[in-house]
Amino acid sequence: MQRIVPYLWFDKEAKEAAEWYTTLFPDSAITNVTTLHDTPSGDCDVVSFQLWGYSFAAISAGPLFKFTPAISFMVNFDPSQDKDAKARIDAAWAKLSEGGKALMPIGKYPFSERYGWVQDKYGLSWQLILTNPEGEERPLIIPSLMFAGNVSGKAEEATDFYLSIFKNSKRGAIARYSAGQTPDKEGTVMFTDYLLEGQWFAAMDSARVHNFTFNEAISLLVRCETQAEIDYFWEKLSAVPEAEQCGWLKDKYGVSWQIVPTAMDEMLRGGDKKKPRG
Repeated sequence: MQRIVPYLWFDKEAKEAAEWYTTLFPDSAITNVTTLHDTPSGDCDVVSFQLWGYSFAAISAGPLFKFTPAISFMVNFDPSQDKDAKARIDAAWAKLSEGGKALMPIGKYPFSERYGWVQDKYGLSWQLILTNPEGEERPLIIPSLMFAGNVSGKAEEATDFYLSIFKNSKRGAIARYSAGQTPDKEGTVMFTDYLLEGQWFAAMDSARVHNFTFNEAISLLVRCETQAEIDYFWEKLSAVPEAEQCGWLKDKYGVSWQIVPTAMDEMLRGGDKKKPRG
């Protein structure tokens, strides 16, 4: 079971968006839909789905938060794993661009023969990359965190912090900004990837002026088997007491997490539709 699951907060479109996303990638399906009643946001659809075998969750809980590029999803199109990788990346780009916005147009970049960064029609951000087949194999979908604004320059510190907390963890590649790549400071992280609980994540610093940072629109849900595990992650990660509610917390870098028992999945599938109030 995937231990850490990206959790997407929509206004009303969680089910609609999940249905659309599952048409974009192979090995994709909605696995569960449950309606929670009498929550602070009213009735909320909670949707579990997989994209290319990677698990996501989403909720329709009102217009409280908007997606930002602070957390995006890298999708690796690897010619060594998929003979149709080149055609597939262009097809995915075309669909994700419909009604969306290109943040970095698809094309050739120094780090990839074909790459593009797009914000889709729901506001969710995707980085599509044609992977170098001679490089080390990476999974198809990787959550990527951009440390900008008041946490710019903190990517290495933050990822070291996460690596110290989670098991089965290690750093992968790391590339740093060099002198002259202003406004980014020499030595800060241009790109790094790292393993938490056997899952790959990525991170980067950006000192450019951005009107966004991390928020609750995308949180990382950690499934826990025991109360001791819940208490451990809560103690290690929670840094903003006023953000603590119903299993939600915010760490010292502004990233939102949900620390929940694995039994929550069974409760949702089994028809326990009442969400506890925080």
